[in-house]
Amino acid sequence: MIDRVERELLIAGRWRPAAGGGTFVVENPATGQALCEVADATPADALAALDAADAAQRRWAAVPPRGRGEILRRAHDLLIERIDEFARLITLEMGKSLAESRAEVTYGAHYLRWFGEEAVRIDGTWKVSEDGTARVLVTRQPVGPCLLITPWNAPLAMPARKIGPAVAAGCTMVVKPAAQTPLTTAALAEVLREAGLPDGVLNIIPTTQAAAVTEPLLRDGRLRKLSFTGSTPVGRLLMAQAAGTVLRTSMELGGNAPFIVCQDAGVDAAVDGAMTAKLRNVGEACIAANRFHVHADVAEEFTEKLVARMGSIVVGAGTDPGTHMGPMIDDRQRSRVADLVSETVGAGARLRAGGEVPDGPGYFYPPTVLTDVPEGARISREEIFGPVAAIQTFTSEAEVLRAANDTEFGLVSYLYTRDLGRALRMVEQLETGMIGLNRGYVSDPSAPFGGMKQSGVGREGGATGIDEYLEQKYVAVDAGERV
Repeated sequence: MIDRVERELLIAGRWRPAAGGGTFVVENPATGQALCEVADATPADALAALDAADAAQRRWAAVPPRGRGEILRRAHDLLIERIDEFARLITLEMGKSLAESRAEVTYGAHYLRWFGEEAVRIDGTWKVSEDGTARVLVTRQPVGPCLLITPWNAPLAMPARKIGPAVAAGCTMVVKPAAQTPLTTAALAEVLREAGLPDGVLNIIPTTQAAAVTEPLLRDGRLRKLSFTGSTPVGRLLMAQAAGTVLRTSMELGGNAPFIVCQDAGVDAAVDGAMTAKLRNVGEACIAANRFHVHADVAEEFTEKLVARMGSIVVGAGTDPGTHMGPMIDDRQRSRVADLVSETVGAGARLRAGGEVPDGPGYFYPPTVLTDVPEGARISREEIFGPVAAIQTFTSEAEVLRAANDTEFGLVSYLYTRDLGRALRMVEQLETGMIGLNRGYVSDPSAPFGGMKQSGVGREGGATGIDEYLEQKYVAVDAGERV
């Protein structure tokens, strides 16, 4: 499929080279070798993409909701038909195993299906005013042209999660995919066009000059919304830039997820959940378990079983049969994780599994388990974004809640307990936007995805996900005098 994927910019319905003809290399992280070169968008290209989105906005907003929804449903069906082709493309440019890539295609397609169904449910209200002299009419309409900035760790699901509600609401878009993984987004754009999306509604501008390319868009009053998934530091910067035009924003930012195993938990179930929450996507996920808090009574049993399971993972190229976990995205990310592990061990932590960078090509790093992690260690304060489980113990409910909430992040928590009362108490007190209760996986197109504190603003998915792309308009209708 890679030979058929467009490698230029999509602007106003036409694939075209970047201004000046610049390109950049997309690597296969399993080999470190080039897959291909892709057009490298400039600020001029970004403004041309916004020109196209702005020109198409009025016409696109007038398309009936059913028509917009049917485009999304057709795109869903095409993705499912081509699941193996898309899975291979994701694996080649991002690295995850084919099994995980297939799961991502299904997950991303389901966002298109979900929002295709939500398109016809955009509603409003009508009521009598408080004093009876007017009728209050509230309608909802598209917010307008959007800038959607997506990460490399889910190159189909993350664009789909943003494009789906924008299409359903009647918004046009400029999408900036991550430079590491632009090919899947280009292929998704072609599927949407095949499904009937008009020219100019979706514009794609891959670039290695992210700050320079997005800055003029954020200053342009025609842009009405920014949706970003990525790190908290970059999110803060984008929010500051968006303030100049009072741009509507939604942000899905970093995480530092606690994974809590209480003394009454089913240890085997907790280990199963830990494997999913930690190693999904090679650990390169904002919802990956980051800090393991295990009750002292079950800590050694949990650790021994987790070490055994981690040791059974087959690491290799995602395209190889039997591979459970592929490489990390690039050498910079792998080096960062390796440095975190070395620093933590040097501070007194015990290495129970993994921890060594293997020889050979590609950016592989083994599943790693650390115990006796010192209090305040950097590995517990920062998002690891890699296949490393750092375990600490606790002895009381109050102690673990303080530790879990002692972070500026608040995206997701995982909690294992068989005590219903304890579950309810702790769920109410955990300061995160999502919680996996006796479950190591939380993502669902029908549920609101997002965090508290510095993990983000707004929600994606669920019944409220489309609200991020709609404005409310209130009309006061004079009712005249009563007869």
